[in-house]
Amino acid sequence: MNDSGHRILLGRVLGALGLRGEVRIESWTEPRDAIFRYQPWTLRDAQGNERACSGVRGRDTGKHVLAIFPEAADRDAAEALTGLEIHVPRSALPPPAPGEYYWADLEGLRVRTVEGVDLGRVSHLFSTGANDVLVARDDERERMIPFVQPQYVTAIDLEQGLVTVDWDPEF
Repeated sequence: MNDSGHRILLGRVLGALGLRGEVRIESWTEPRDAIFRYQPWTLRDAQGNERACSGVRGRDTGKHVLAIFPEAADRDAAEALTGLEIHVPRSALPPPAPGEYYWADLEGLRVRTVEGVDLGRVSHLFSTGANDVLVARDDERERMIPFVQPQYVTAIDLEQGLVTVDWDPEF
């Protein structure tokens, strides 16, 4: 299991919207506007520079998640935020409900079939309209496995660092 003291990426600033300093945010929280509950944030730029940020207000419009940063009073200031990643400490998030998992806790776990075939490690997960998808990667290939329990993902053992899947290794 990942160390509970590390930071988790919850979203990123996509770009400015309008003239008064609003920005569009890509949020990976459920619901999407829950990202505003986990402040203060650590903002990280593409070069790895970080800074703390709090007091961000926002809302989910259905089409976008919009935010107003305290330091972004106009469009130019908002555009300067574009591309920043939004991180929070893992400890800031509530514990997941039984049988639920934060994606960050699954990344890096070994993936093995019910027959014992090693498929590599969880590289990342992503969401589709139908279900989430677990991406298992080894030295040779990448496999996209629907994150559907218990049909394809039969067991998750965070203590052992293992995800067991009912999946054809040749697929």
